[in-house]
Amino acid sequence: MIAIATSADNAATDDAATVLALEDIRHDYGAVTAIESLNLSVSAEEVVCLLGPSGCGKTTALRIAAGLERLQHGRVLLDGAIIADPTHEMPPERRNVGFLFQDYALFPHLSVAENVAFGLQALSGGARKERVAEVLQQVNLIRAAGRFPHELSGGQQQRVALARSMAPRPHVILLDEPFSSLDARMRDQVRDNTLHALKQSGAGTLMVTHDAEEAMFMADKIAVMRRGRLVQFGSPVELYCHPINAFVAEFFGEVNCIHGTAQGGRVATPFGDLPARELDEGAEVDVLVRPEALRLVPIHEGLDPNRAVRVIASKMLGRTSLIHLRIDYKDGEELHLHSRMPGRFLPPENAMLSIELDHSQAFVFPIN
Repeated sequence: MIAIATSADNAATDDAATVLALEDIRHDYGAVTAIESLNLSVSAEEVVCLLGPSGCGKTTALRIAAGLERLQHGRVLLDGAIIADPTHEMPPERRNVGFLFQDYALFPHLSVAENVAFGLQALSGGARKERVAEVLQQVNLIRAAGRFPHELSGGQQQRVALARSMAPRPHVILLDEPFSSLDARMRDQVRDNTLHALKQSGAGTLMVTHDAEEAMFMADKIAVMRRGRLVQFGSPVELYCHPINAFVAEFFGEVNCIHGTAQGGRVATPFGDLPARELDEGAEVDVLVRPEALRLVPIHEGLDPNRAVRVIASKMLGRTSLIHLRIDYKDGEELHLHSRMPGRFLPPENAMLSIELDHSQAFVFPIN
């Protein structure tokens, strides 16, 4: 189990399962608050992603966990023991925490095997060699043991760095944007290999990323951060299908935004009324609709033949098609919407279609 909360939530944690805990962390850089009241815990065999835009505090939290940033307020626990508080800090090298840097930080003059063995000096020669071979096998690089970093691709270098972080059998592995330097084609394969290796290691993993799709691929739980605060925590499905606010909804992908007004516990849209029961009468709202929630069908098959949309353009994007739409709305307002349909779906320009809405992918939030 993983539990993450703000201090206001006071979410319970399972101490028996927790390998890393950050409690009531606050961190300032001069007059700028990088982290405010962060509580976060990670358990064995789980991958937790800190997700958010640049400058939201996620990398600072990772560096505090690693001991690379001095703790200012709160405390850090490893396997239930306090390793840092404002009066005492355990040095990074004694924390039994593996850290994978964004630039991998491999030693260029050492072979792959020597890089992986660097943190295993306490083992005998035979045991060290056996452990190096074991982790290189996990990351599918056993045949590259004698090569040097400059002889490897970016993906191979990333896997060497991962093997080095796993070699001492740490209880926690920390990953800082580990795939950001890879091209899109290589990134998918390396992410898959990395996820399997992390699961095999049995360690708890805390990973930083600004890529929502990457977080959904890698994580068991995602913690969305904004301006130093934890905004929402949950499984990828929970955050994608039940965002707590517009920031979270928009961070997980493109949305169509329609302004409206709450009246009688509902808000009117071009696709019919949506519930707004918890909002004050007359409250101004944003209705956010994911493109995949707008299913296009011929008008004669539509649920309401009066809800016609005109096709502006259709684009094939590979696994999906993106259709640009125009629809007449209230008071002569004209809306530009996007629909994302599976596979090849390319209606011609100016074609008239009807929309069916998946209500589970439409969200109503008050305008702040």
